Amino acid sequence: MNSNAVRLILMAFGLLMSGVSSADVAVVDPYVRAVPPGAPATAAFMGLQADKGDVALVKASSDVARSVELHTHIHDNGVMRMRPVDKIELKKGETVTLQPGGLHVMLIGLTRPVKPGDSVDIELSFSDGTKQQISAPVRKIEMKMPMKHGGHMPAKH
Repeated sequence: MNSNAVRLILMAFGLLMSGVSSADVAVVDPYVRAVPPGAPATAAFMGLQADKGDVALVKASSDVARSVELHTHIHDNGVMRMRPVDKIELKKGETVTLQPGGLHVMLIGLTRPVKPGDSVDIELSFSDGTKQQISAPVRKIEMKMPMKHGGHMPAKH
C-alpha cells in the first residue's frame, strides 16, 4: 500500500471518529466502605462529572462482588430504604455525588474481605457506550448516630 492510500485511510478514520461523542466522565475521590470480615455487602462512593455532554451511569462491575447494582436511598413512611436504580443521570458540567445515605454503587456478595488499606477495581459503564476503570481505596467510615439520653430530663434548679 502506498503512502497516499495510508494517508487517505487515516483521514477517513479520523473523520469517522470525529462524529463519535464520548462523555468523558471525571471520577473524583472514589472509595469503598470497609466492612467486617464475613459481611455480605459494601458500597462504593465517588463524585462523577460529565465533561463533554449529558450521559448516565448505567452499570458497574467489580471482581470483589458477585453482583453490583446502582442504588439510592428513599424515605418510605419514616424509614430510609435502599432501592436499585436503572441509571444515574449526569448533566454536562455538574457533579453528582455518590455518598452514604444517597446514590451509591452497591457491591453485593463479596468475594473477598474489604478492609482499610485495600483497593477495589470497579468498571463503570455509561449510556454512550464508554467504560471507565477506576481503583477505589477502602476506607473505614464512621457512622454518626443520634445521641439518646434515655428519656431523662435535665434537673431543674
